[in-house]
Amino acid sequence: MFQRYKNLCLTSIIRSRYKSILSKVEAKERRNLLFEEEKKRQRSTVGRIEKIEVKYKSPVEDITLIMNKSISTPTDCAKHISEGVSNVSALAMVDGLPWDMNRPLLQNCELKLLNLLSPENKIVNAAFWRTCSFILGAVIDMVFKPEITVHLHSFPIPVIKSGSFIYDVYIDLVDWKPTNEEMHALSAQYVKLINKELPIDRIEISESLALDMFQDNPIKISQIPEIANSNNNKITLYRIGDHIDISKGPMIGNSSLIGRCTIAAVHQVSNQENLYRFQGVALPKGILLNQYAYGMLQNRAKKLNTTTWSFLSEENNEEADTEMVHRN
Repeated sequence: MFQRYKNLCLTSIIRSRYKSILSKVEAKERRNLLFEEEKKRQRSTVGRIEKIEVKYKSPVEDITLIMNKSISTPTDCAKHISEGVSNVSALAMVDGLPWDMNRPLLQNCELKLLNLLSPENKIVNAAFWRTCSFILGAVIDMVFKPEITVHLHSFPIPVIKSGSFIYDVYIDLVDWKPTNEEMHALSAQYVKLINKELPIDRIEISESLALDMFQDNPIKISQIPEIANSNNNKITLYRIGDHIDISKGPMIGNSSLIGRCTIAAVHQVSNQENLYRFQGVALPKGILLNQYAYGMLQNRAKKLNTTTWSFLSEENNEEADTEMVHRN
């Protein structure tokens, strides 16, 4: 009964108090403007450019690169190494730790570049699945008509064994059940977005700036203080195109690395009014399956994924083998 009361209160807040003065397009434009301004501000604090040594290690060669401290990224390093390496690199390991491809390097370091077939596949697979969820949120945010209230909630940790990547979304529609045509349209929009081959950008910002950027989304507003409290008062944002969302990451560096994909199902989350779970399945580009095998993956992805979300759950990066926790 108490949970039901809390859900009704949240719905009431969303429909009234936090109804954004800005339109959805205006809110997105404002968020991107703040993102760019913060990137420029952080870049201006770098001051005099210092050089660092980046020791790149691969099975066939070791290379020492001279790069710019707090400016150069693993993507920049990959471009210096070769076009082939640049095209397939999905995630970096910097001094043994996972590192986003478009995140600046801060000191002398050892660098490994992982592709989606690398032996360290647990780490890179989790980053791939997380990125798929992030992009799913971008698609959902753009497809609904302006008069329908849509607020992105969150995407739980990547659990590869679950069979689907997911995103939970508040939609002001009661008992909505998408048609087959609507599901096909969602998948088509997803494919259209990844085919733009967009880089996935990353930035860390303060809690206060995050609250300002997401003032149109009451769900994110309620989550941000808890996330900041668990992460030294910092919020990590990712951006693809003009879509910005919150995640601890890491993510793969470019949407071009995602191949065949399908938005397989939408389930209403039990005990959560107007909260829907979108589920999808995807393969890395270059991995080919026949229609029968891929159909099995699609059917599995249609089953309700019961992975739960927590602002603390992203603290662990071994999500691929995390045991699923059930809502009920």
